[in-house]
Amino acid sequence: MPRYRRFRVPGGTYFFTLCLADRTSRILVDHVDAFRAAYAATKRELSWQDAALVVLPDHVHAVWTLPEGDAAYSERWRRIKARFSHAVKGRVGNIAHPTASKLRKRECGIWQRRFWEHTIRDEADLRAHIAYCWGNPVKHGLVARAVDWPFSSIHRDIWLGRVDADWAGDVPDGDFGE
Repeated sequence: MPRYRRFRVPGGTYFFTLCLADRTSRILVDHVDAFRAAYAATKRELSWQDAALVVLPDHVHAVWTLPEGDAAYSERWRRIKARFSHAVKGRVGNIAHPTASKLRKRECGIWQRRFWEHTIRDEADLRAHIAYCWGNPVKHGLVARAVDWPFSSIHRDIWLGRVDADWAGDVPDGDFGE
């Protein structure tokens, strides 16, 4: 069995991309309340700071900073994915029949097995990845302006005065932890 190498920096800041197995699906936005509940329950158990989060129809991007001495981001995503899958499994159609491998691993076939992670190197890298999260719905043609996408942390940051409601590019300097 392959061992996937992940770069882990205790207390580090990371950018993540998680995708559904069916990249044509809209399960995440159709059941965004279930995703939010899974996310919140996991965050109550294993805290982290959110610099950015965007939920799109078939994938999620996030920028997290983990607590000092903690690098267990995989466990956090495992719990979020499992909770979401459990919550929607009986409510969604067109999920591929699980393979023997998925059944052994107790997977129902909603998510891609792996996720992509990038360790944030510096403030410029952090701002670039926050901008990527906020701008992703525009990039995918879902909305004309980032503020028009309802499932994005840009709304929190506008409300907190960190960014202008007409944001269309660069992320200003500032503290983007919770």
